[in-house]
Amino acid sequence: MEVTVRRAARRLAPGLESIEMRICSFLPSATEMIAELGFIDSLVGVSEECRWPPEVIGKPIVTAARIDPSSMSSLEIDEAVRASVREGRSLYLVDAELIEALAPDLIVTQDLCTVCAVSSGELESACPLGAEVLSLDPRTLAEVAESVRLLALRLGAPERGRAAAAQMLDEVERGATSVRGLERRRVFFAEWIDPPFCAGHWLPEMIELAGGEDILGRRGQPSRSTTWDEVLALEPELVIVGPCGFGVEEAAARAADLDLPCPAVAVDGDAYYSRPAPRLAVGVRQLAHLLHPNVAPDPGLPEIGLRTRAGAPVRGRS
Repeated sequence: MEVTVRRAARRLAPGLESIEMRICSFLPSATEMIAELGFIDSLVGVSEECRWPPEVIGKPIVTAARIDPSSMSSLEIDEAVRASVREGRSLYLVDAELIEALAPDLIVTQDLCTVCAVSSGELESACPLGAEVLSLDPRTLAEVAESVRLLALRLGAPERGRAAAAQMLDEVERGATSVRGLERRRVFFAEWIDPPFCAGHWLPEMIELAGGEDILGRRGQPSRSTTWDEVLALEPELVIVGPCGFGVEEAAARAADLDLPCPAVAVDGDAYYSRPAPRLAVGVRQLAHLLHPNVAPDPGLPEIGLRTRAGAPVRGRS
């Protein structure tokens, strides 16, 4: 896992074991981890996409996307993202004046994906003198657990980090144990719909642990665009739709026009699959249940069955 730490020259931030530490999180997964580690009161600023846990809603917004995905189709969002990357423009606005006023000692962000959050390199002009920038870039489940431990260490609470990481990995193992030895089912997980993107980074690993065979995604590698013709030529037994940034109802609505010959289900990709945080563990358990419903217990996460040529949906929970 790549970790970037930057400090301004004037001073080092005081020890984060103090409740007086002031943190800005530009990364929803980091916000989740900071809250789980017991430092939610130290969060003085978050990104517009930080919505979990609910207690962070209402905190000052220090960064937001330049586009409004709710008013755009999946294809329009993809085209806007590609144009921004091609032209070297950031997808995010950073409120430098607000950040300066909030005077954070620590800013947490990432460099893994230009689409997901502000990168550490984009903070050069917005980072207050003396603030430390910590970039978390996990690519696998083990690295997600390590990022929890690393952040906890930086927050002065290493024991909490070790406990949270162990709990996450224990839950992953429970999901994997429930289906171990069963015949693997071929699955395509759509991290985007139009165009379809295959699973990337930790998601192929989650599918493997859950008793599935990801037909396109590769463990630890980025998600990539494909076509539905390529997907269907590989004859998946199940399609799971969990577009990055969207909950289950929006995922189902955006996938309503897909013409698929196999069963398909929409899930909450935003909460349980796209964000490298401990909630990925319960995502593994949901995958195990979706792939092997007669064996793996249902963890109770939201899901909506999609109507396909294979027949009407037989399940759904939102």
